[in-house]
Amino acid sequence: MSRYIKINPADNVVVAIEPLCKGESIDVDGGSVVLLQDVPAGHKVALRQFMPGDNIIKYGSPIGHARTEIAVGDWVNESNIKTNLEGLLEYTYNPIDTSLDIPVSNLTFDGYRRKNGDVGVRNEIWIIPTVGCVNGVVNALADALRAETGGKGVDAIVAFPHNYGCSQLGDDHENTRKVLRDMCMHPNAGAVLVVGLGCENNQPDAFREFLGDYDTQRVRFMVTQKVQDEHEEGMKILRELYAIASQDTRQAVPLSQLRVGLKCGGSDGFSGITANPLLGVFSDYLIAQGGTSVLTEVPEMFGAETILMNRCDTMELFDKTVHLINDFKAYFIANNQPIYENPSPGNKAGGISTLEEKSLGCTQKCGKSGVKDVLMYGDRITTRGLNLLSAPGNDLVASTALASAGCHLVLFTTGRGTPFGTFVPTVKVSTNSLLYNNKPGWIDFNAGTLVEGESMESLSNRFLSYIIEVASGRCTNNEQKGYREIAIFKTGVTL
Repeated sequence: MSRYIKINPADNVVVAIEPLCKGESIDVDGGSVVLLQDVPAGHKVALRQFMPGDNIIKYGSPIGHARTEIAVGDWVNESNIKTNLEGLLEYTYNPIDTSLDIPVSNLTFDGYRRKNGDVGVRNEIWIIPTVGCVNGVVNALADALRAETGGKGVDAIVAFPHNYGCSQLGDDHENTRKVLRDMCMHPNAGAVLVVGLGCENNQPDAFREFLGDYDTQRVRFMVTQKVQDEHEEGMKILRELYAIASQDTRQAVPLSQLRVGLKCGGSDGFSGITANPLLGVFSDYLIAQGGTSVLTEVPEMFGAETILMNRCDTMELFDKTVHLINDFKAYFIANNQPIYENPSPGNKAGGISTLEEKSLGCTQKCGKSGVKDVLMYGDRITTRGLNLLSAPGNDLVASTALASAGCHLVLFTTGRGTPFGTFVPTVKVSTNSLLYNNKPGWIDFNAGTLVEGESMESLSNRFLSYIIEVASGRCTNNEQKGYREIAIFKTGVTL
């Protein structure tokens, strides 16, 4: 196993696979480089001398420029490299060929067919509040139904408390309504009880109309101010919903029906080398089968956005992607915040020094397929293939947005680790084996073996088999532990 890697022939840095020590020599491109400092795993070593302003190249692209003089063998990190990004940019459409030669298989997973023709990978009972005032009620109802049924007959019984649904204006109010609507319509739910208060801004009757055409047998409503005993009435409805949902059974479904969200968090220097490229290979394969993947966290596209823009199938999609990027930049500016204040302290500790470096690694999750649609926050998937979705980088907000769009699963790569999960199975893929071994209760799949000798073909085949198992009912760590939450994007004032 190599102790360091040069990712692209054009790179002028290498990445340490394991800690490298001051004074040791590494051989790169027929020459030797002596390390001038200890370099942690995931971090960069200079292969040439840099003067202030010189570009530093990784992934074959500039990830910033030298702040100060950097000698051959120096440790390259946030202290001596600075982003090239500033201000707003003008974009030009330069489309590229995104055709891929990937064979079509006849793979299936075992899912649940819904009345409207959609497919779910789980059959759960969800209790959703229209407003945060009834969070205690929905939690108590979920606890009572789990105790009464022993949790048998359905995949899970879950309440999803949140803080919103009242005292909101404009986009915030609509964001709340859209996410809650999308949850009610999500095929992973075999039955839903919507619990309202009665005097909230998100009025239950108006929200019911907002759902549009829905299965009235499986989505029910209760307004707590209109019943004498909300617990007794809620349990009565839940027992009826349980009797219906518990009769559902899995059946073979083509892989083309699967929709996955692509997300990363707690990234490190291995993210763009192991786990994110693995998701890219999987995403391309799934799309070749007729399936769908969704990439979000727009601020972590900054610096790599032109790659996505040039993969748009049409000029219209290019314009939508430009709007996606500039709309988020305008959001930062409107709030008097710097656009490029990224990466996080954890990212820097893991070896990511600039936003370009983070974005070039982040966008690898969506492979090389063409962009087929661009979704705004709260929109639901209507087009198969690669979709781009407007949402921030925050892990739970972005993951909730992916699930809300209709993704059956969220595939979440991480180099630092995190235990959370959103309202669909949240698969944690580690970028390195140390994390996988240290946090077996958090991490579901290890991509770190890619720098330990395993081929991408072998790793991607194992990952495909694992995802089919999860889609067919195998529980992820977040599901086993009951770590299930939602977070709704908020941008404005609270009354």
